[in-house]
Amino acid sequence: MLLFFYGVKSVPLPIHNLTLPFMKTTLYTLLIITTTLLFSCKNSSDINEIKIEGLAQGTYYVITYYSDDTVDYQPQIDSFFRAFDHSASVYQPTSIISGFNRNDQNIFADDHFTTVFNKSMEVSANTNGAFDITVMPLVNAWGFGFTNASVMESAKVDSLLALVNYQNIHLENGRLIKKDQRMMIDFNAIAQGYSVDLIGQMLDKKGIHAYLIDVGGEVFAKGLKPDGSAWRVGIEKPAKEADADRKIEAVIELKDKALATSGNYRKFFMRNGIKYSHTIDPATGYPVMHSLLSVSVLANDCITADAYATAFMVMGLEKARMFLGTHPEMQAYFIYSDKEGKDAVWGTPGLMPLLEQEKPAQ
Repeated sequence: MLLFFYGVKSVPLPIHNLTLPFMKTTLYTLLIITTTLLFSCKNSSDINEIKIEGLAQGTYYVITYYSDDTVDYQPQIDSFFRAFDHSASVYQPTSIISGFNRNDQNIFADDHFTTVFNKSMEVSANTNGAFDITVMPLVNAWGFGFTNASVMESAKVDSLLALVNYQNIHLENGRLIKKDQRMMIDFNAIAQGYSVDLIGQMLDKKGIHAYLIDVGGEVFAKGLKPDGSAWRVGIEKPAKEADADRKIEAVIELKDKALATSGNYRKFFMRNGIKYSHTIDPATGYPVMHSLLSVSVLANDCITADAYATAFMVMGLEKARMFLGTHPEMQAYFIYSDKEGKDAVWGTPGLMPLLEQEKPAQ
């Protein structure tokens, strides 16, 4: 949404028992989903499959869970989204993050803001700034944020690049301290992942222990279905055109894991024959120019998967592979263009056994 548009998020939709990630682009979702609540008895044990669908955070959400009752938790979930937006949405003028971006001295961080901010700083430090929430001025200038695109000459890029450095901001007694008051931040590449984790915690407290949460393409799967099978989520095959039909590259089985996907092939613009990706490199100020098309990150929580999916899109395939070699707590699946311009894939050893490549849903 939108934070630097480092990597467009995946947007899963259910296809029978499969979820297919579409690509999230702007705050305004490309897909309008009618809010529904469906109940269906699964077997003689009276375990119910409950599916909730709605709109939040400028995108959609789909939550499926199994329960021995039919309690509707949608009101609590919708209330949570409204409260979370008040903390982290740059599109809500009265939000905490919007207040900090305006340099409002009467704004103080709440627990949600503090958690997301601290995690952002951790990922930024771990990736040497490949993930950087202060890149927002550049994203806006390139036309991928909430302002129209500017003519991006080198002098303008350099002037805005001076405002980008996560080391020049910090929290102090609940206030955001900036080295330069023109600096702005955006949580888009991490906040939705955190919201998935929080909804999972909410369901855990309700005694729900088998669920799949999908918020704008950030996914967390808990437990197993009543028949003992794992949750299955589709990874989208990169398209040549932004409006091309969605196809599945591979299917991954999930249990007690989060998955987040970022990609470069849905959100871009053409200027003077050059294709400009929405993924902005905080080190150069320009859209990234490498062969990586999409990356899906598997982690223990969604806030981590979300942030590193974006960071890896900035880093590119080789640097991301080197990083993962020293961080076995995460797994990833990359789709990239080889030297002949054909799609190729690479995945970490811990993820590949979970995949069913190009296998249709059953």
